Amino acid sequence: MSHDRASAREWVGLAVLIVPVLLMSMDMTVLYFALPFLSATLEPSATEQLWIVDIYAFMLAGLLLTMGTLGDRIGRRLLLMIGAFVFGASSLAAAYADSSLLLIVARAVLGVSGAVLAPSTLALISNMFRDPGQRRTAIALWTAGLSGGAAVGPVVSGFMLEHFWWGSVFLINIPVTVLILVLGPLLLPEYRAPDAGRFDLLGAVLSLATVLPIVYGIKELAADGLTYENVAVMAVGVALGVLFVMRQRSAANPLIDLGMFRNRGFSTSVGVNVVAMFALVGFLFFATQWVQLVYGLSPLEAGLWTLPAPLAVVVTTSVVAPLAKTIRPGHIIAAGLVVAAVGFAIMTQLRTDSPLALAVIGSSVVSAGVGLAMPMTADLIVSAAPPERVGAAAALPETANQLGGALGVAILGSIGAAVYTNEIADSTKGLPPEAADAAEGSLGGAAEVAQHLPSETGRPLLDAAAEAFTDGVNIAAVAGSVVMLAGAVGTMLLMRRVKAPGSDAAPAAGPKSETGAEAEVEAETRPEAVPAPAAE
Repeated sequence: MSHDRASAREWVGLAVLIVPVLLMSMDMTVLYFALPFLSATLEPSATEQLWIVDIYAFMLAGLLLTMGTLGDRIGRRLLLMIGAFVFGASSLAAAYADSSLLLIVARAVLGVSGAVLAPSTLALISNMFRDPGQRRTAIALWTAGLSGGAAVGPVVSGFMLEHFWWGSVFLINIPVTVLILVLGPLLLPEYRAPDAGRFDLLGAVLSLATVLPIVYGIKELAADGLTYENVAVMAVGVALGVLFVMRQRSAANPLIDLGMFRNRGFSTSVGVNVVAMFALVGFLFFATQWVQLVYGLSPLEAGLWTLPAPLAVVVTTSVVAPLAKTIRPGHIIAAGLVVAAVGFAIMTQLRTDSPLALAVIGSSVVSAGVGLAMPMTADLIVSAAPPERVGAAAALPETANQLGGALGVAILGSIGAAVYTNEIADSTKGLPPEAADAAEGSLGGAAEVAQHLPSETGRPLLDAAAEAFTDGVNIAAVAGSVVMLAGAVGTMLLMRRVKAPGSDAAPAAGPKSETGAEAEVEAETRPEAVPAPAAE
């Protein structure tokens, strides 16, 4: 209806909401090129260096659900403003950190504030865009911003490092957060759940205690392989996850209404996010190294050549809303996963002497497929939640993204590393033990060893390492293609009867519980939930 249509103010406000998620995802990758520079200045130990990189993702993944629920209670706009302020302040602290410990603390606080941004912005979109078609367009643009930030991060980092010191990669956040703080109260509505009840503090603690060991164990799996210690850490996370689910079933005001998972559109969409990020992040971990170390581009050049991938996301996300008017969500999501599988198939043809265009096209097709699928999953997840729980539901897509990405790097990374180590072993015979270990550990290690060897020895080692690494890329691409095709088949089977939120074909609503737990399992869709009027 006309009164549901968003005005120009809401569309301008959407731009304000996209900027925070762009910054949040950009900060995931902005340290990729800055790490050698800050290491030379701060001289962190190997353990401190890992924590500098990883603590942001740990805190982000662990607190998304808590922050999404908190926004439902204290106000989504208020929490967004708090998060933006803390994000800017911690960026300033990170930029001028004079010790590894201070930088780790600043990055941890950045992760906490980042956990505020994604669910708050997505939840506010549900308040501002009540028309289903407009909301899908808004979510598609939000998805493009979220995906684009991760790709833009290395480019911005490379540019800043060519002109300024390593801390400048954090300073770029500050003017943008000031802009959010000024424009947010003017353009964004406020919403808080009426009669939300007491905050489930125990549930929040269990949520963090569940996610952190699992993500940590997965990351260590990527670094050290399958060890008893890593398995034990992840087992602790799983056990705490069982306690978290039990708590959510019994709590009077749970963080997340588990009844929403009975809605196949909701639960399948969460699973699709895990599958898509598993394949995408896990594979791009290889693709970026291939462009730099095998093809031989500088970090900034490599970053610039990654830009077609986020541009492909922008293109495919822009067609989601028109397609959803006539095509069921499951078909759109499955089509996106099939497109991504085609991209992976292209990457199976990569060779050490392949043209750069092959890697760029393959990565762009993968990204385009994910860009087609992800806006629809976010829309289904947000639309399945009652208005008072949209913040908590909005945290689930990004939590799934974090877990899927970590799994992808760990599992696909382990596959690629195993192929690489096995194939290069013959070429390291005769080298000193330390040099052989370094060369067998990674392509970067082999390149470093080759620099210190005579050309008649170093060149064959480097060629063998490039060949072994490329073979690892091919195997990872095969695995990614298989995972995407399996996800497409599963989506078609599980979502064959799911209709787009707000679809005229959706059946009339049946009785609902107060928490929305009794979503229509039979119809596998939920009628459009109209957000409550903004409480200024």
